[in-house]
Amino acid sequence: MSVLVFVEASEGKFKKSAFEAATYGVKVGTLLGVETHALCIDEAAESELKSLGDYGISKVWYVNDSRLRNFDPLVYAKVITQAEAQTNADVLVLIQSYSGKAIAPILAAKLRAGLVSGAIDLPVLEGNSFLVKKNVFSGKAFATYEMHSAKKIISLMSNSIAPEKKPIDATVAAFKPELEDSDFRVTVKEVVKASGTISLSDAEIVVSGGRGLKGPENWGMVEEMAGILGAATACSRPVADIHWRPHTEHVGQTGVAIRPNLYIAIGISGAIQHLAGVNGSKVMVVINKDPEAPFFKAADYGIVGDAFEIVPKLNEAFRKFKAGN
Repeated sequence: MSVLVFVEASEGKFKKSAFEAATYGVKVGTLLGVETHALCIDEAAESELKSLGDYGISKVWYVNDSRLRNFDPLVYAKVITQAEAQTNADVLVLIQSYSGKAIAPILAAKLRAGLVSGAIDLPVLEGNSFLVKKNVFSGKAFATYEMHSAKKIISLMSNSIAPEKKPIDATVAAFKPELEDSDFRVTVKEVVKASGTISLSDAEIVVSGGRGLKGPENWGMVEEMAGILGAATACSRPVADIHWRPHTEHVGQTGVAIRPNLYIAIGISGAIQHLAGVNGSKVMVVINKDPEAPFFKAADYGIVGDAFEIVPKLNEAFRKFKAGN
């Protein structure tokens, strides 16, 4: 028996979320009294793979197959299923990323496993009960799920648990799944990736704008603030729908759900659909000239005023603070 963690890499480097998943998996392994292994399908150097040992992973299985460099959830699920059998894993941990969301339900069906999607805390063992906590009702409540299946899959929300170092010497081993050419039914012609930006799922700080900014030409001060703070940029759905910003930046119930340490909302009223995707943020700061904006009820800090006056002053203050520290 073991715990298996599926980790994702980008351009040969593990994301912060990979170390979060590793930490979570190791803690689950400690709870169950078993080892925790990791599986990496993305391209990564041996030194990068061994870095998972810093977080307590005892063995890293690496798949070196060029056919797997483009993501296909059905093929990835087949690989992970075979790795689960190889490692005799009873608990599988993934991050609730784009790929994690696609893979987890397929794995649950293949393995006849229980699945908790979007877990926000470590499991609790009470007798024979395996309890996992997650948000429900658009983040307005918590639910504790009791898992009874022999195989269990936990999809962890990003930024729910801090990476915690527990250094050991990890072993790196090649894993060669049995794949047929017929498994690859999707042909990827081209992959276009955003460069020079921080992804919303990995960002610790997010600066977001709404229709209160009046037009795409006014987004410069938002991007300036994001640059100063090392943050990702986001937007409300109406902004994406009228093409002021790309839909990849849309956060909310029908967009990307995020859990940054700091979320700054500029000119966003705070509709329930938007709050559903951001209320997992550790701290929320709202800037809006309407004192009755619903967002103020959910905010930790609020500034009532014109964003075109407040944001440039904040940017200058942030710049001075960074220069002095």
